[in-house]
Amino acid sequence: MNLRFLETFVLLAELRNFRMTAERLYTTQAAVSSRIATLEQEFGVRLFDRGVREVTLTADGAKALIHAERMLKLMREMREDMLDKQAYAGVIRIGAIESIVHSWFPEFLALLHQRYPRLRVEIASDTTIHMSEQLLKGQLDLSLQAKPVSSGVISHLPLGQFSMRWVASPSLGIGDEALGLAELAAFPIVSFARGTEPVTYIEQLFASEIGATVHLNCIASVATMIRVVCDGLGVATLPPAIIQRELADRSLRLLRVDRQFPSLPLVACYRNDLQNPLTEVAARVAEEAAIAFALRHGADTACPPGSDLAPESR
Repeated sequence: MNLRFLETFVLLAELRNFRMTAERLYTTQAAVSSRIATLEQEFGVRLFDRGVREVTLTADGAKALIHAERMLKLMREMREDMLDKQAYAGVIRIGAIESIVHSWFPEFLALLHQRYPRLRVEIASDTTIHMSEQLLKGQLDLSLQAKPVSSGVISHLPLGQFSMRWVASPSLGIGDEALGLAELAAFPIVSFARGTEPVTYIEQLFASEIGATVHLNCIASVATMIRVVCDGLGVATLPPAIIQRELADRSLRLLRVDRQFPSLPLVACYRNDLQNPLTEVAARVAEEAAIAFALRHGADTACPPGSDLAPESR
C-alpha cells in the first residue's frame, strides 16, 4: 500500500476539499482524486461522499481513517527510532537559493549540526530551476527553493514566504513619494537570474502597464546584486530579509511604489525514495529555522508557513 496515498486520504478527511488538499500537497486535484480512487478500489469500499463544495467521510471511510492515522503514526515512529542522532554519520546534499543562504540558512545548519553532530552536509547554491533538475537526477537530497518540483519521488514542505520590495541607494536621491512604473523605468533595474519568477514578473509588469521594455540587468549572484544597487547603479526588487544590514546602515532604502510586488514563496523539496532517511527530518529542521526567522523579523520581512503577507508589507 502506498503511504503517500494514505497521507492524501488523511489530509482530505481533515480539509474535506479536493482543491485545498491538492494545494497543500503541491499537486493537482486530479492526482488527489486518483489516489483516493485507488484506495477505494483496494479497500473495496467508498471512502467519501462527494458534495458540491466539500466531501465527507462515509461510515467505511471513518473506520479506514482510524487505521490510516495509526499506520502513518507507526511509520513516523519507525523512522525516528531508526535514526540514532549521535551515531548517524552519513552525508546529506542540500541546495538552497541565495535568498535563503543570506537569511536563515546559517541558523538551519547550526540546528542540524546540533541534532546530528556527525552528519556531513554538502552544500550547493543555485537557482530554483537548476536545483530542481539536480534533485530529480538524485544529485541533491534536499533543496530549499522558491517553487515545488512536480514528481512522484519528490515531497514538499512549505517554508513560508519573504516579502519583496523595491530598494535603491540613497545616493540616487529618490524621494519618499510613491513612484509609478514609468518613474522606475527611468533607472536601470537589477534583478535575479533570467528565467526566475521575479524577472518574469518584472518583464510582464512593465510591458503590460506602460507598454515598454526596461533596462534590466539579470545577475545570478545575490551578493553582486546588493553591491551593484548599494553603489547606485540601479534599483532592484529584493527581499528585505537578505538586506537587513544594508537597511540598518542606510546603504539601501526601501522605496514606495504604487504596484505591489508578489512575495517570494519558499519550499523545501526532498526526495522521498528513502535512499537517505534524513531528507524529511532535515526539511523539518529547515521549517523550524524559517518559522523562527519569520517570528523574529515580523510580517514586513517574512511570514511563516500558513500565513499571508499583509498587502502593505509587500
